[in-house]
Amino acid sequence: MEGEECPRLVPFQLQLEKPLPSHVNIAAWNPEKDLFAMVNEDSKLHLHRFNWQRLWTLSPVKNITSICWRPDGKVIAVGLEDGTISLHDVEDGKLLKTIKFHEVSVVCLNWEEDRIQDESRSRPIYEDRTARFFPSAPQAPRNPGLVPADASGSVDENTYSFWELFNASQGHFDILCSGDIDGNVHFNIFGIFPIGKVNIRNHCFHNSLMGKCSYGLKDASISKVAMSGDLCHMLVLCYGVLTEDGSEKLAVQTLPKYINGFHNMVLNCMIFHERKNELHQVALQAANVEHLIEVIRRSIGCMHSQWSDAMKVYHEKFNPFSSLIIDHGLDSSPEEEFLSLLGGARTSPPTHQFLVNSLGEAGIKRVAKVVCGAGKELQMITLGHLQPAAEIIGFRLGELRGLSKWRTRFSSIGLDENLLNTATEEAGMLLVQIERFTRILASVVQQFSNFFNWLLMCVKLLMSESSDQLLPFSSELVILFLKFLYKQDPVGLLLQDLGSGPHIEVDLETTERVDQLVHFGGFPDSGYLKRTLAKEFSLLESCFKEAMRMPLVTVSRNILCQDILPLFTVSTSLYFNFPCFPASSISYFQEVSNAAIDHKTTRPKLTDYTCFVVPDGTFSDMKNCICIIRGLVHDLENLKNANTSLEYALLHSPDGYRCVDLSFYKEEQIVLLLTEVNMANESSGNSCLMIVHAADFTFVPITRASVLNPSFFSDIQDSSVHLMLENEKCRIIPHTVVSPLEVSASRGVSCIFSSRKRALVFILDEDEEEDEDEAAGSE
Repeated sequence: MEGEECPRLVPFQLQLEKPLPSHVNIAAWNPEKDLFAMVNEDSKLHLHRFNWQRLWTLSPVKNITSICWRPDGKVIAVGLEDGTISLHDVEDGKLLKTIKFHEVSVVCLNWEEDRIQDESRSRPIYEDRTARFFPSAPQAPRNPGLVPADASGSVDENTYSFWELFNASQGHFDILCSGDIDGNVHFNIFGIFPIGKVNIRNHCFHNSLMGKCSYGLKDASISKVAMSGDLCHMLVLCYGVLTEDGSEKLAVQTLPKYINGFHNMVLNCMIFHERKNELHQVALQAANVEHLIEVIRRSIGCMHSQWSDAMKVYHEKFNPFSSLIIDHGLDSSPEEEFLSLLGGARTSPPTHQFLVNSLGEAGIKRVAKVVCGAGKELQMITLGHLQPAAEIIGFRLGELRGLSKWRTRFSSIGLDENLLNTATEEAGMLLVQIERFTRILASVVQQFSNFFNWLLMCVKLLMSESSDQLLPFSSELVILFLKFLYKQDPVGLLLQDLGSGPHIEVDLETTERVDQLVHFGGFPDSGYLKRTLAKEFSLLESCFKEAMRMPLVTVSRNILCQDILPLFTVSTSLYFNFPCFPASSISYFQEVSNAAIDHKTTRPKLTDYTCFVVPDGTFSDMKNCICIIRGLVHDLENLKNANTSLEYALLHSPDGYRCVDLSFYKEEQIVLLLTEVNMANESSGNSCLMIVHAADFTFVPITRASVLNPSFFSDIQDSSVHLMLENEKCRIIPHTVVSPLEVSASRGVSCIFSSRKRALVFILDEDEEEDEDEAAGSE
């Protein structure tokens, strides 16, 4: 009726409600697809569609401590308690790659790509010319008997699909950031190439807040990291003990309130933005080289395994011949017995017994099949995997060496020309070793084949004739085999890394000939003949790692602590046993000035927002508070001019409710998950899902000096905003909820979890047309 007031619409439509087998510890929406990943208390990772259809499940050996999606949603990164990060394909959960940069639990992951494209960088960053000269890069050979892995994540290392992970990232510059409980932050381009690392425990910092002294964080541990979309800065939520000059001396005089506490640190990562093109080029080439080095390693390992198995069968069949000779009281060797047989002498009793009774025609055929078959497999691996990989490595290292000569651009990221020259030379020597191995392998296989054919002929004659004497047989290959290969294994020797042990013996004539080639302009390394193929590969890998260590060290030195803001304190008795950082969220929202819009020349400005639940006890007479801080990432010029962009807003939860978790949404909106404070038990009571807009609150500027004022907490209490259920956009939920709260800005949905092991998905974006119709109807 006209005189009646229209009922208030209930916001946030409930899309679905599903039971869960156990509580959920971690959750994450896919940024590009209608997929939802969650980790339960049994440390199993489940991937569901939006309709809750389960796609796959992972059960790692170690506990999962963090997850995040690649920006394109095609790969999910999983951090484990042992410091390992595994990358999995979104389609089937297949393990793509495992990286190990941490030694302790990986507590947070953040995968960010360059979202602010300048006009000068709108064109492709770098063209990889390798495809012009080479076919597709080879994959590692599969060891015989291995089967592909299933989606459980238990996979042999040969089944990693590197290109499925890497190829999709080449057109985008993205960085995977990871933090651990020991204060380490690692940066990896494409998620696989390490380009930077810092330890906030080792960082000394000073700014206007700290005065002229420099300070450090003792026993610092990281809770959350978030890099800005322009790759210029990173916010690190951490806790630790402030000390002067990074020593054991506590900062008692300057910062009495913040000795033990939680802090928001700003890392200056401008090098990623300013040298994006250079880093992209280096990472593209180096990551490909790393993959090809892994192909060579597995190829050599596979060849060594197959040849060792073949030689084992060969020795098992021919070693008893020596025992037969000794048992018959003869003072000769197997080689001498075979040479005697080859020359037409009478067959000795042990030789006759070994060939006819012990070995036989079937035994010779079996050994010949195993040895010659292994030789052919090695030849196929060499031609199909080993040699192509080494050739492409040489080309890509040459590309890196060419880049290193452009010193004005690439010396700033640590690309060293001398180190790359050495690595390129080692790549050339590896190709020489592969060619040498190919020739030796072909010769050995041919000699083995001739020896087995001759033995087979001898066995047939001895079994068909009554005489024990054979006609002379002229074969230089059989003589060479008996002299050099019967008890020696040059192929197996070349596949071993002898390390600092004995080298391959080289005759004087060959050494002199190689020295002459060097004298007349050949390659300078004349000692390669004394090294094995595996040793040459080890030298190449070592030189490449040394060359790539310089960009890692150089970039790491340019990642600096720009600012730090103490958030709240923790008593000494609770600090070392504090369970975790309170509910928090970090986001960056874009602001574009009118000048930037008119001239289209200014890079859009990103304003950082940090929101967290203030622990009870921080304020003397207030509980259940939420603090929002923005503008901590400020320009250095503003800091020099004593200006500040740092502001805060303090919110008080609605009466009878406390905040369980929170998350930034979009357009400076914050989603709050509230639950009743006073309830009969943990499984009963109501909760509330609420959205507030940061722009609706009055932010109060903070000066660095004001934080040191003892009355600071009293002052900010006076400006707090009390949230009211009837005044905010919220929905009452007839469940007691628990963390985590997971919100998807791209899909406009949120997923919450109740204490009764149920998942509830709500749609946050309401249909604007329906809202307009409702408004028109009410009028």
